[in-house]
Amino acid sequence: MLDITERLTFFAALFKVDDNPKLGMWLLYITVIVLCVIVFKLGFARKLPLLQNVIIYAFLVFGCTILTFFAVFLPIAEGLVVAALILIIYKIRLHQERKHREHGNEA
Repeated sequence: MLDITERLTFFAALFKVDDNPKLGMWLLYITVIVLCVIVFKLGFARKLPLLQNVIIYAFLVFGCTILTFFAVFLPIAEGLVVAALILIIYKIRLHQERKHREHGNEA
């Protein structure tokens, strides 16, 4: 017999999607949205007018709805965590490089 709990991803198991599907899926959905917004802001966001931002985030939330169903058995949220960490490291390195260049030009 197939045990579904063995196939759950980390976040799906953490939020107990198998025991309490309604709450677990909502928590997984919110997690996927938050991680997608972080990755989008760190890697792709540009200064845009308010209406365009609203449209972009509406489509982002819609896409996260679909991703959440995949995130139960596929490592979607885990991949977003890795992407966010990579982008955070990149932004820190970029900031340090710019700061280093500014101090090099002043001397």
